[in-house]
Amino acid sequence: MIIMIAIFIGSILGIIIGLNSPIIPYTYSGYLAIAIIAALDSVFGGITATLKKNFNLKVFISGFLGNAILSVLLTYLGQRLNVDIYLAAIVVFVGRMFNNLAIIRRYLIEKFSAKDVMNSAQKWKKKVENKSQKNA
Repeated sequence: MIIMIAIFIGSILGIIIGLNSPIIPYTYSGYLAIAIIAALDSVFGGITATLKKNFNLKVFISGFLGNAILSVLLTYLGQRLNVDIYLAAIVVFVGRMFNNLAIIRRYLIEKFSAKDVMNSAQKWKKKVENKSQKNA
């Protein structure tokens, strides 16, 4: 839970810094975009790992930096070869983001559905106890 709060606070700080920093020149915007997508993939993977209770900070940081660097290098290589290699990275990272988002969504639905079931069972139990007390 603490890790999720730290990720949330880090995301908010990143947004604030990004909105207040100077605008990136157009030449570098492609690199920044693919690096952001790779970083978001790592963040969603970290949240998923936290929910599965197997989060490892070293794996998260190495994946975060590794994905961002690899995606920027692929973008650079693609521009040098005049081939849109970065599109492959986008497809992979966005596909993984959607997969992780689906896992997070299922976890939250199961968590809140279980609470609803428990609340309904407790209400039913109280109702039965009240009826048995009235009949006694």
